[in-house]
Amino acid sequence: MSVSKKIVLLGHFGVGKSSLLRRFVENTFSENYVVTIGVHIMKKEVIVSNQKVTLIIWDVEGTDDFTKYRPSYLMGASSFIYVFDASRTVTYNDLKYNLSHLKEKYPLVPVHIIGNKVDLVDKNEVLENLKQQDIQHSYLSSAKTGENVEQLFENVAAQLLENA
Repeated sequence: MSVSKKIVLLGHFGVGKSSLLRRFVENTFSENYVVTIGVHIMKKEVIVSNQKVTLIIWDVEGTDDFTKYRPSYLMGASSFIYVFDASRTVTYNDLKYNLSHLKEKYPLVPVHIIGNKVDLVDKNEVLENLKQQDIQHSYLSSAKTGENVEQLFENVAAQLLENA
């Protein structure tokens, strides 16, 4: 039996949402920055505990104000992945506000917080900054190197099966 789950990638412009998606689905990376306009949808099947899970991943255009996301993009999501750029603190300065907005509007949808682009920074500095801001992240990743990308999506799928 196969299960389908909608996952929505959220975050500021240029944090690497599309790069994470391409790394996961196609195992590719490009240095060329292409702005996502609207939403780009890709899917990939993973096996979790001998069960097929089709992840339908919505890569939503970046925005600084989460209240501006179209509800139709977020509706029906099984999980949100909030991506920030570990090399630009401005992309996670308003994290708590955005998370409270998501929890208020979508209280039953789990949120995973991912720091991308860790290949560009000292991880200890990022971890210290997150600790000072009391931000509980799920992963630090790099779409460029592939670090923690597969694990991220597979763990999201596993959590969704557990909670089903």
